[in-house]
Amino acid sequence: MPALRTILFGALLFAAPLSRAQESGGGKPDDSIGCIRPQPEPAGDSLAPAPRRSLLHRIIDYFGQANRDRTFEKKIDFTFIGGPSYSKENQFSLSVMASGLYRIDRTDSLTPPSNITAFVTGGTTGFYKVGIDGNTLLRQNRHRIVYALSFYSQPTKYWGIGYRAGSENARSSFLDSRFEVSVKYLRQAAGNLFAGIELDFHHIRGRKFGRPEYIEGENPTTTATGIGALLEYDSRDVITDARKGLYIAMKASWRPKFLSSLDRSLWQVETTISGYQPLWKGSVLACELYGDFNSPHTPWSLKAKLGGSQRMRGYYLGRYNDNDMLTFQVELRQRIWRRIGCVVWGGAGNVFPAIDRFRWDHTLPNYGAGLRWEFKKRVNIRVDYGFGRKTSGILFSMNEAF
Repeated sequence: MPALRTILFGALLFAAPLSRAQESGGGKPDDSIGCIRPQPEPAGDSLAPAPRRSLLHRIIDYFGQANRDRTFEKKIDFTFIGGPSYSKENQFSLSVMASGLYRIDRTDSLTPPSNITAFVTGGTTGFYKVGIDGNTLLRQNRHRIVYALSFYSQPTKYWGIGYRAGSENARSSFLDSRFEVSVKYLRQAAGNLFAGIELDFHHIRGRKFGRPEYIEGENPTTTATGIGALLEYDSRDVITDARKGLYIAMKASWRPKFLSSLDRSLWQVETTISGYQPLWKGSVLACELYGDFNSPHTPWSLKAKLGGSQRMRGYYLGRYNDNDMLTFQVELRQRIWRRIGCVVWGGAGNVFPAIDRFRWDHTLPNYGAGLRWEFKKRVNIRVDYGFGRKTSGILFSMNEAF
């Protein structure tokens, strides 16, 4: 599309001098105003094509206009970006992402636009991932569909199950392959209160274990289907880059034995409480409390995992894992100049086998800083550098962490 726009723009520039020369009539008297029009420029000058803009200038123009809200003009406004990135889990990788904004009803200016993100990435470790996720808002935001689909294969470091395994065991590895899908439907119950259901599916296969004893004799392959009930309160202004409002969510899921490879049915409860408050011009104070609680017999592959790109940034995802997890983070976001911003954050997290076995001395610290660039309207590209207990890591991702 950028190339097509460049061709059309060049054609218009070429046509403009020609049209003016035709209108001038070769310098003949203009009866309508009783005067002589000026002679046209020599044909060689008038027909010269406009200078072709360099690839760099076209790229700058492309991204310079990417954050304009065009959802009232186009069915879907897609922008593409790609480049190298680095993360603690995957080392160096190359990613291509497409971010789109759209409105189901383009006459509705009060409902925020829906969003979709698609990506393909591959890394030097042999890692690759393909995925798509997004939010669709319907009928003045009275109905919502939230979805995520991904497939990836990743050589993964592994320390075993539980806090002590993550802090004391020697590092091992295995090849982690996963296909995961989740679809949520939410309907407005009253005001900012929504209720709905979720369906999710996981097929997880672990291979080439360096230390098979770390999964404690469990099946290396897991297939599970979950059916969940959702309750959400959401007064955020924009889902992808909230600057004010409150978000409270609770999900209770059941994974029946007859829809899985498990030897028993399992349950899971997730809770999220997030708040966003402007402090001064260009600033937002954001905080989040998150809990993930699972059945006592949850298999190794479905346990709560600390770390990654959203919570406890800087920790290797899954080094600390167990049935239950609690995390808390506070982040100060500041717009610096035009589309560029920065953040600093601090937080803590804990994994434990059951609520009655929670230990405060197993709480792990987390803090860090990052840069933001508004890639599309209220959709940010982010680079974060997080620190923890004897660990640190850099992350590259899209949308805010929470």
